[in-house]
Amino acid sequence: MKIISVDIMRVDVTPTDNPGWEPIVCRVYTDEGIYGDGEAALAYGRASIGAFGMLQDFAKLVIGMDPLDNEVIWEKLYKSTFWAQNGGPVVFSAMSAIDIALWDIKGKYFKVPVYKLLGGKMRGKLRSYASQLQFGWGTVRTPAYSTEDYVNNALQAVAEGYDAIKIDFFTFAPDGHRYCAEETTRIQPPAIVKLVIGRLAAVREAIGPDVDIIMENHSYIDAQVAVQLGRLAEKYNVLYFEEPSTPNPKVNKFISERINIPIAHGERIYTRWGYAPYFENGSIQLIQPDLGTCGGITEGKKICDMAHVYDVGVQAHVCASPLSTAAALQLEAAIPNFAIHEHHMYNRIAYNKNMCIYDYQPVNGYIAVPDLPGLGNELSDYCFTHGERVTIK
Repeated sequence: MKIISVDIMRVDVTPTDNPGWEPIVCRVYTDEGIYGDGEAALAYGRASIGAFGMLQDFAKLVIGMDPLDNEVIWEKLYKSTFWAQNGGPVVFSAMSAIDIALWDIKGKYFKVPVYKLLGGKMRGKLRSYASQLQFGWGTVRTPAYSTEDYVNNALQAVAEGYDAIKIDFFTFAPDGHRYCAEETTRIQPPAIVKLVIGRLAAVREAIGPDVDIIMENHSYIDAQVAVQLGRLAEKYNVLYFEEPSTPNPKVNKFISERINIPIAHGERIYTRWGYAPYFENGSIQLIQPDLGTCGGITEGKKICDMAHVYDVGVQAHVCASPLSTAAALQLEAAIPNFAIHEHHMYNRIAYNKNMCIYDYQPVNGYIAVPDLPGLGNELSDYCFTHGERVTIK
């Protein structure tokens, strides 16, 4: 079997509430009629155009290769493209998209779900948390400005059966503007500290002691603010303190030694080489590799296996289309150190759900692992008819 062509799409979902959302996906075709889908998970931020171009460059290198040789292809892309070694998100997102598509093909070829190829299903449904409630928890993106907004969003998720939620309490100001770097770094004044911790306290009081809270930071704060806020957050029984600073193993060590909350990191850490220093210095308790940016399923599984050596848990980072959700479910079902699954509020929005043919949603806080061959989901026709498409042959 050989790869004969690759479709690369920059999908125009035209969201009215989130104009920066630009998914980059691909479909890899073979000469036996089997195809596989993948995603470069850089739909947000400012990198999607780079991923779109990098995917085109990398796709040219895999034409004619056997799609079942995922290790061979991964090593070729890593070692023969110069920039992949010690590369960043644009390079590894392109590698990830191709790699995910190869695993989809492999599962379809052998007529089994990807989790079977990864060693078998350790669990059929995954405990999930409602993620990024500062953006709301409905079917449209509605930023939370007041403390009451945060409380209401949390209560809505809990009413649906979730026993874990994640919120960035330092994203939006009460007046409606989004905090910028100049406002979130360096030691914070009492009024800001009172606002951020007050939101956390109000949510904890509203949902009670039996629901886990993950306190998100998005690396917007620096190490000093992370310690300042982290110490005050300890009394509210925070499950994880996520992305407390710019990803750096020494800075992470500084923070971890000064607060008594487990630290989660990983959506901006790539490959085994990126994660190794965090494992070695003991500064990370939960990793969050994004299969659409860390190097794909091939690399993601190796990262998780490394984490297991150090008793570090895994929660795949998922902020992309339902295709990335399906890939994460396959991996998380198969690894022994799975902790919890991220269900991002973007998964509830129509413009995102329309990208794939299946819509997997948690029920009472648990999401089922697809048993279909391959990833268990695939791109819908919408991805091929809306936006820009390039075919590499």
